[in-house]
Order: sequence, then C-alpha cells, then structure tokens
Amino acid sequence: MSTLPDPSAVKVYTVNGAASGSSSSLPDWLTRKRAANDKGKKKRAIREQVEGTIELIQHFEFPEASNRVKTTRDGHHVIATGTYKPQIRVWDLDQLSLKFERHSDAENVDFIMLSDDWTKSIHLQNDRTIELHAQGGLHYKTRIPKFGRALAYHFPSCDALFSASGPEIFRLNLDQGRYLAPLVLGGSGQDEIAGVNCIDINPAHQLFAFGLDGNGVVELWDPRSRARVGRIRLPEEQLLPVGSMPRLPGVDEPPSLSITAISSRADGLSYAIGTSTGHTLLYDIRSIRPFATKDQGYGLPVKNVSWIEGGSRMAGDGLVLSADKKVIKIWDRHSPSTNFTSITPAADMNDVHHVPGSGLLLLANEGIQMTTLYIPQLGPAARWCSFLENITEEMEDQTARTAYQDYKFVDRKELTSLGLDHLVGTPALKPYMHGYFLSLQLYDTARVIANPYAYAEHRERMVQEKMEKMAETRIRAKKDQVGVKVNKALAEKVRREEEKERKKEERKRRRKATVAEGEDEDEMEVDEEEGEAEAEKPGKASLLTDPRFKALFENPEFEVDTENREYALLHPSSVAQRQNASGSGKKGGRTRTAVESEEEESDKVSSDGLGESDDESASEKSDKEKSDSEDSDDAGALWKDDIRARIAARDSGLRAQAKQRKQQYEQRQAARTPNVRLVPFTAQSGASSSSSFNDPNATFGQRRSGKAGSGSGSGSKPARDADDGAMEISFVPQQSGSLQDEKERRKGVETFGAGMEKFGEGYEGEPGESGLSESERKGRSKRRSGMRSGSKNTFRKL
Repeated sequence: MSTLPDPSAVKVYTVNGAASGSSSSLPDWLTRKRAANDKGKKKRAIREQVEGTIELIQHFEFPEASNRVKTTRDGHHVIATGTYKPQIRVWDLDQLSLKFERHSDAENVDFIMLSDDWTKSIHLQNDRTIELHAQGGLHYKTRIPKFGRALAYHFPSCDALFSASGPEIFRLNLDQGRYLAPLVLGGSGQDEIAGVNCIDINPAHQLFAFGLDGNGVVELWDPRSRARVGRIRLPEEQLLPVGSMPRLPGVDEPPSLSITAISSRADGLSYAIGTSTGHTLLYDIRSIRPFATKDQGYGLPVKNVSWIEGGSRMAGDGLVLSADKKVIKIWDRHSPSTNFTSITPAADMNDVHHVPGSGLLLLANEGIQMTTLYIPQLGPAARWCSFLENITEEMEDQTARTAYQDYKFVDRKELTSLGLDHLVGTPALKPYMHGYFLSLQLYDTARVIANPYAYAEHRERMVQEKMEKMAETRIRAKKDQVGVKVNKALAEKVRREEEKERKKEERKRRRKATVAEGEDEDEMEVDEEEGEAEAEKPGKASLLTDPRFKALFENPEFEVDTENREYALLHPSSVAQRQNASGSGKKGGRTRTAVESEEEESDKVSSDGLGESDDESASEKSDKEKSDSEDSDDAGALWKDDIRARIAARDSGLRAQAKQRKQQYEQRQAARTPNVRLVPFTAQSGASSSSSFNDPNATFGQRRSGKAGSGSGSGSKPARDADDGAMEISFVPQQSGSLQDEKERRKGVETFGAGMEKFGEGYEGEPGESGLSESERKGRSKRRSGMRSGSKNTFRKL
C-alpha cells in the first residue's frame, strides 16, 4: 500500500495548450490569446497562444477539435485524429514537430495502431466505414452493417473487433482478409442489448471484456471457445441517483446504467470499469463485489480509465486514472477517497492518453490546441523531452510574475467613480471575485478623464514621500525604530511594554542573585550561567520582530487611521488627548523628525518657569539629567509620574524663594534712614520755648500734645491751624552727610522712588548681605537646563 503525497503539493505543468485550472491559478481569458490575422494576406486559421507556458510539440493542434490521441509502442511518434476537416496527424517526437497529415471522408470514432510505429493503423469512421492505412496512405476501405462505437485488435488471431449499436461484435480477420461470424452478446432470455460501448482485451490471458449499454453488465468472453465465460453486473441501486425526478409514463425513459469504459491491469485479475453515472469501480474477477469505488463528482459519463504502472516516483504503483469530459482524477486503488491529483482542463476532453513510464498526459479536447501535461511526481519526463525537468520550475515563476502586468483590478465602487460601470457585461471587463479586471491603458485613460489633476497630485505625493525619506536618512533615528515607517506610535507603545517587561525580568534575576549571596561561589557561578542562558533564550514573538506583522509597520496601506469614527469609539481617551494637544503631535501635516522633537523638548524646558542656579556645576547637571532619564526609563512613560507631587514641590520652592527675597528687601529698607525733616509751613511767634509745638525735630504727635498744652495755658492758637488740629506743612528734602555716605556706599544702585531700585555693575551689597547672582541682577541670559518640563502627556492626567 503506497502513501500518497498531499494533492496541493503535486505540481502539474502545462507544456502544450491552454493552462489547466488545477495547474495554474490564472483565468482562462488571461492565458489564452489569439494571434491576429495579417492584413492584406490570405485568411488563415487563428492559433491560440498561451502565456507562461512552452510549446513542447510544435503545431500540436487541429483546426477545430481533436477526437483521439495515442502514442506508438516504440515511443517515437504521436498519432491523433480530429476535425474540421476530418484528418489524421502524426508528430515526430524526436523532432518535436508535425510529420504529416492525412484527410479522410468522415470523422474518426476510434483507431488502433497495428505496428510498433506509425506505418500501419486501422480506423473506425462515423459513417460505418473502416479504413486501413499503410505507410503510403489509405490501403483499403470497407464497411460494417451498423454504426460502430469501439474497436480492438487481437494480435494472436489477427482479428479486428468492432462493437456497434446492437448486440453483435463484428470480426474482421486481417490475415484471411474476410469477415468472420460475429459474436452475439446477451443470449436467450436476456434483456435486449442496445449496443456495446467499449471493448478490452486483457494482455495477460487475452480475455475479451465487452461493456454493454443500458443494463450495467460487463460480459467476459474466451477467444478460444468464442463463448461467454462470465458476467459482471454492477450494483445499480448504489450507482443510480436516489430520489430522481418523477417520470411520465410513455414519455420519459427510466434511468439506466451503461458501461462506458473498461481497462484491465497487467496482472490479469483487476478490472477498472467506468459507468455513465460518473463512477469508476475496481473489480477482481474472482469476486462479484467491487473492492473500490470512485465518483468523479460531475455525474457525466466516464470517457477513459487506465492503470498507471511503473515510472511513478512518490506515488508508487497501482494508480488509477479516470476522466470524464470535465475533470481528470488520479488516485490510489487502495484509497479511492484521496486523490493523488485532480486536473480540470480548459476545454472539454474527448480522450486522455498516459505516456507509459513517464509523467506525461496527452489530451484530445474540444479546443484548437491539444494539451500536454507534465506531472513530475507521477514519473520522469520521457527520453524525447528530458529537458522538461529543468525548465518547469522557471515556467511557474515567470507565469506568476508577468501574468497581470497589463491589467488593473477595480471594484464596483471604483468602477462607478471612473464612469466605466456601463461596460459591465462587455469583454472589456473580466469578472473576478468581488470586482473586475480591465486593461491598464483603459484604466489610466479613464482616471485622467475623471480627475485631470490626478497626475499632479500623484507627483506632489511622490515628491513629499521622497523628501520625508531623505529627511529620515539625515536624522538620528532610534535604534528600535529604524525599520518603522508607519504606525510609529503603536511601535513605540509596544517597545515600551517590552522594555518594561525586560526590566521586570532583570529585577527578578537581581533579586534571586541577592538571595543567593550566602551560597557558595561555584553555585553562584552556575546560577549566573543559567541566568545568562535564560536571558539569551528567545522570548515569545514580538509584534515588532514577527515577520507576519512586518507590513504593519512598513506598508502605508496598514496605517491606523486615527481620524476614523470607529477608532474614536474604540479609543476615546486617545482622541481626547489628541484634541487637548491641539495638533502638537504633528508639524506641517507630517510626523515630527527627531531634531524637531528635541527642539520642542528644549523649548518646554526653557518655558516651564523652573531653572537652576548658575553656580550649579556641570557635573551636578549631568548627574541630574542622568537621574531624570533613568527615572523616565524606569517609569516607562511620562504619564506615570506623580504630577501633583511635582507641582507641590515646585510651588513650595517658589514660595521659599519669594519669602527669602522679601526678607532681603526688608533688611535693605531698614538699613536706609533718609534724613527728612518736617517743618511747619509758617513760623510761629510767641510760642513757649518749653512747648514742643514749635520744635522742628518734634513729631506730629508731640506737636499736637504741645498745641493742646499751649492752648490750655495761654489761650494762644497757632497760625492757620484748623479746628481739628491739622495744619499746613511742606516737605523739604535735604541731603545730609549720612545720606551722601549711604549713596556712595551703595554704589551701582539706581533708585526710582520709594522702594524701587535697580542694581547695576559695581554693586557691593549691604553689610551682611551676600552678593546677588548675575541672573538676579540682570535677569536670565540663557536657557535653564536640567529641569524637567511637564509634557502634554503629563498634563492630560490632571
């Protein structure tokens, strides 16, 4: 019992004629093209040319159709019959070309070769004529009483057997040159026989097998006694269709089972029988029940059955070939439910011939081109075409690469937008799946008419893509994002998750190493080696490294449309964040480059209101930046920071600085004692020397108390004094020696009134006051650095 390969792995190459449906995924309209007639010349037959295949045998064709095809026993010639006009053609396989052709008066029904080469043959015509051909041409012509259906030749007795539309088998003895008594099938008491469809002669014991029409019976005859020795009745109840349509009495004929093909195996015991219902049954003549049954699936009569012996490679011996006009099936006799391969030719078949000992099949069909198929798994190439094994693989690659280069596929919506929907149903559109194929030239013309600016838009788009590609080559790209062209946000998210997972695994390993500190050094070394080996093991497939999702980050057609409504329903938070960012994620309608991102981050650092003192050393700045970056990496994303804690720390620092500056300002104001004297507007006369009212150094309260005392004692009243104790005074600023000294001491300070000062160059500061920094005296002269700014991701969490 042989093991069959996977049918999908069996390669079937078309080396002549139109590509078969199972050997090529290309449609028939694409693979078959007709050569146009030359103008001004005599009209000739139009030949079909096949794309992607080779023409193994030159002119392997007929003007209209072919009926039968066979090879000679010496393997050097192919003989076929066809129409129209009815003719016989012979091809020389050593030269791979046509040798000659002969015409006949009637169409050929069947023929058989009498010699090992092409020189002698016998032909059965559909007008009851029998022709014997020799090397020079037609040798003799005779007729039989009824229309013939099949013929066979018995070499030991030189009898040519002809089956016809009756129970008789006519015998023509070529040695004696006369007809012998016919063999009458059926006998007395048997059903009437409508005809005999096929004849087979077993090569082992020369037993005749006749397939009858209408009763599903195969009769076996012994040529020595010229009598029937056995019958095989097929199970009609299993082969006829169940639940068939009701028949009208006297109008519809009851369904019948007929034998349409017979082939005997060389072992002399096995027979393959094809029926009119599309079934093939395998019998051992020692049993009345079939040991295997195969259904073709179409319900059409089986035209050919044959045993494939020898030459097979992967399949082994014992394969059976069965064919109707639609499909060829090759299967193992031990497992008929599994096909070795199934072939659907481009045209209806009339005959199939397997070249013995090879993987070649010759097909006679209803097309102009006859078909030749090569199956490497079935057997090697024949001696006359041994080069096929080297070129068939190249044929397949070339066909798939160049087949659709002149066609464009469009769906119905795009077809309507181009204004070509009126071509539906015409040869200009080739239906395929959910759309149509049309000529690429027609598509370009229609697109230009529908949108005259299509070329300009395409050119602008190509220039933009080229500029972006050039910009990316000049910019420092992240190592993890080098191969990412589209969906960069998704790639960055996946990378952060993988980094977080990696750091988590690293922390676990460190924790295990800390726990194992008490172990011996040898054990620790073993654990370290195991940890390194475990770290080097490839983890589960990543979305960025999986080749199945490579197009997700490279092909623009797979770019995630964030403006789509479905995306907004699935990711509402992302849409809200994008709206709050107000377009900060893109610049100029394209993704920001690395330099633009760095500039934006630096702008955020300089405008966040936080800064470092100028006296901070460069080492401290670098350490702080390093710690910030490490915190960011550990967090995995900015939005995971505690924003409230950062804002509270920033506000507390601002309040502390403001409080410190206020204390410094109050100390400077207290150190200033301007010598300002308040004197009365007019001098007072007659005042007591002991009264403080006229004392220029007395305060306003002392003067009021002096006024009250004077009023009560002498009853005098100061001049221009109001009833409520107010009086007119004038402010006379004076510059004393102390103020001048203070001004000299506060060199580099410019005052603008009460409490407003500007510190310039040369300012030395107050006693006990530390010198102000350059930023405090003149303001900030450069960007702050080292401070972390709140990005848009952080503020979204507020």
